[in-house]
Amino acid sequence: MLILGLESSCDETAAALVTGDRRILAHKLARQEEAHRPYGGVVPEIAARAHVEMIGPLVEQALAEADVTLSEVDAVAATAGPGLIGGVMVGLVTGKALALAANKPLIAVNHLEGHALSPRLTDPDLQFPYLLLLVSGGHCQLLLVEGPGAYRRLATTIDDAAGEAFDKTAKLLGLGFPGGPAVEEAARRGDPRAVPLPRPLVGSAEPHFSFAGLKSDVARKAGQYAVEDMAASFQQAVVDCLVDRTRIALDKVTASALVVAGGVAANKAVRGALEALAAEHGLRFVAPPLWLCTDNAAMIAWAGAERFAAGFTDPLDFPARPRWPLDPEAEKVRGAGVKA
Repeated sequence: MLILGLESSCDETAAALVTGDRRILAHKLARQEEAHRPYGGVVPEIAARAHVEMIGPLVEQALAEADVTLSEVDAVAATAGPGLIGGVMVGLVTGKALALAANKPLIAVNHLEGHALSPRLTDPDLQFPYLLLLVSGGHCQLLLVEGPGAYRRLATTIDDAAGEAFDKTAKLLGLGFPGGPAVEEAARRGDPRAVPLPRPLVGSAEPHFSFAGLKSDVARKAGQYAVEDMAASFQQAVVDCLVDRTRIALDKVTASALVVAGGVAANKAVRGALEALAAEHGLRFVAPPLWLCTDNAAMIAWAGAERFAAGFTDPLDFPARPRWPLDPEAEKVRGAGVKA
């Protein structure tokens, strides 16, 4: 099985070719950090225009690197949401055009499912079901992953995601863009106990998340402490919240492993704390390689491969979706906004 994957949900444009036996034959990615840095965050229109310019050449480069033609691909997988709708449309329309031109099946992939299944791309021993902490710029959820298309949401954020809090904290502290790596770098030089910061919802019975209060307290105290101490204290507060909430979820399910995925999963302090938590529960801890944590097309191709093997394909009129929950049957959490 050979799957062409396309990703364009935010500010990375990417194309990849992945086989059903977990070989990444090619992966091409174009970042937009320099274009967005003057604004301190991603500007949707700038991102969409860059996707239009880059996605065609990246597909050509990926096919050339893998030394295959489009006719040799078994299916085309493209991110269909959630994400910035302009970017999602670019990747999905491109995927539809390629599928139609080559008479190949289309697989519309939920970007979150790409993250959720990405650990299985590099770890063939990871078996369903596993408990997933999906933590990124737009999402913070705990899910029991039972198979492709089969997710049970145990918890979500009732306001902001952890990654969004990292980005906003970086902006408040003048650390630049992208915020997550900037905060992590500054935190290495700071004291995580220097600044008293809240741990929202820690100790509550249900494993939901909240980071708005933490972010607001950082805004109030910015300038009163050294930047490195603020960054380290903020990062430790996030780690404490993630560990406490995940511990509650582990007590509610039977799982083969504790898995973390999404952009914030690239943070070494987060990974280390979750690995220790898994050891406490006698579970394997699994995290993708750092490059697979951030947005990429290899995870989209792999999710496409898993869905294709399970018999899933999608019509060419499949819509782009700015929001698309992995567990549409999950009850809405009191206080949670549209990101839930």
